[in-house]
Amino acid sequence: PLIDSSDMTPADWQQIADDIRDNYDKYDGFVILHGTDTMAYTASALSFMLENLGKPVIVTGSQIPLAELRSDGQANLLNALHIAANYPINEVTLFFNNQLMRGNRSTKSHADGFNAFTSPNLPPLLEAGINIQISNSIKVNAQPEGEFKVHNITPQPIGVITMYPGISHEVIRNTLLQPVNAMILLTFGVGNAPQNPELLGHLKEASERGVIVVNLTQCLAGKVNMGGYATGCALADAGVISG
Repeated sequence: PLIDSSDMTPADWQQIADDIRDNYDKYDGFVILHGTDTMAYTASALSFMLENLGKPVIVTGSQIPLAELRSDGQANLLNALHIAANYPINEVTLFFNNQLMRGNRSTKSHADGFNAFTSPNLPPLLEAGINIQISNSIKVNAQPEGEFKVHNITPQPIGVITMYPGISHEVIRNTLLQPVNAMILLTFGVGNAPQNPELLGHLKEASERGVIVVNLTQCLAGKVNMGGYATGCALADAGVISG
């Protein structure tokens, strides 16, 4: 059944992956039509679920519904089909606004513009202008190292905390009191957070009891470097993993 993409769950990702597995030998590639709100989540999840993928899987959609006269969906769908058939890049990708991006590097960055998706830390794999241009700077179509395999995904309770100036350690503590298996910290700059002893203590205690705590930057581009500043080092000492 059709659903709003905001209602997507890991069970839906599993169904998509299983459908690809069940039809893998029948087709040379796959195009998935998806709502934009969680499109990047689905593309990223599938990229990890589909091991040794030897065919293109392109996720695409539109900002304006496909049935509308000015819909961008027509161009996105036709380009995705053309690229899958004639310029296959054998991985999970996301096509939008004339750009083909690696699925697990894409993010929705514009709520209502046609340029809705970006790939901040990796250039597009392909650009569809008058000519189709495949990137020369990124390695694509590496040979699979084994047989195609679909991994099952199990929903996990995950806490997400966005750091802000003046955040109380109780926010961290209360989140960790919930039955979470992992916590994502969205930190400042290259991975910095307040050096509040109580806050760091909560993180250390969580790490010691097996909760995976990952440090991700709030910045759209760049990466975490927990050794760059004392605040990042303090997180590392508390058992936080660099993302």
